[in-house]
Amino acid sequence: MPSSELIKLLARILLLSRVLISLISSEAVHSSTQKVFSTHPALRGFDTPYLISVHDILTRSICLTKMMEILGYTSCRQLSQMLMAILIFHGSEFFLAAFIHGKSNVTCRDLLISGHYLLALMCSLLEYFLEIFLFPGLKEFWWISNLGFAMVIIGEIIRKVAILTASQAFTHTIRIHRDEQHKLVTCGIYRFLRHPGYSGFFIWSVGTQVMLCNPISTVAFAVIVWKFFADRIPYEEHFLRRFFGLQYVEYARHVPSGVPFIR
Repeated sequence: MPSSELIKLLARILLLSRVLISLISSEAVHSSTQKVFSTHPALRGFDTPYLISVHDILTRSICLTKMMEILGYTSCRQLSQMLMAILIFHGSEFFLAAFIHGKSNVTCRDLLISGHYLLALMCSLLEYFLEIFLFPGLKEFWWISNLGFAMVIIGEIIRKVAILTASQAFTHTIRIHRDEQHKLVTCGIYRFLRHPGYSGFFIWSVGTQVMLCNPISTVAFAVIVWKFFADRIPYEEHFLRRFFGLQYVEYARHVPSGVPFIR
C-alpha cells in the first residue's frame, strides 16, 4: 500500500475515533457531526447517510443508557413502593368493606377511586418523571423518601385500625339517617381521634408524595385533601349531633378531629 494511501487511511481512522469519543463524552449534536462527515477530506469517500445513521444510533444508545441510569435503583424503588401502597390501600378498603358489611352491600365505589383521584395521581406521576429527568438529584434525598414511606405505613395502619374498631359503624358514605346498628364509637383509637379514618388517609396521601420526593404534589395533596375534609367533617358531624345529641357534643369537645387545623 502506498504511503499516501496509508496516511489517508490512518487519518480517517483517527477522525472517526475522535467523532466517536466526542459522541460518547459530550453527545455531539447531529448537525455538527453531519458537517464533519460532509466537509472533511478524509471522510469524503464514505457513505455520508450511513455515517449519519450510525451517529443517530449511537446518540440514541447514549440517551437510552442515560435513561436507564436515571430510571435505575432510585425510580424502581420509589415507584414500586408507590404502586404497592396504592394496591394495598384500595384493595384492603374493598376487602374490609365486604368483610364487615357483606359482599352484597359492596360496590366499586368502595375502592375509593374517583376521576379526581386518578387525575391527581397522574399529575403526581407527571411531576415525578419530569423532575427525575430534569433534576435527578432531587429524588436522591433518601431520608425524605423514607420519611414518606413511614408516613404511608402509619397512615395505612391508623385508617385500618379505625375501620376495624368502628366495624358496622364505619361506612365510606356519610349516613344521613340513623339505623339500629349505628352506634357512637368512642373506644380504642376513637378515644384519641374523632375521625381516625380521615386522619389516616390524610397522612397516607401526603406520605405518598413525600415518598416520591414530589415537592409540588406534596403541597397540592396536603391542601386538596385538607380542604376536602374541612368541608366533609362539619357536614358529617351535623348528622352525628342530630343522631347522638349531647353525647356527641361532649365527645367532640374533648377529642380532636385528627386532621390538622380542623376542630
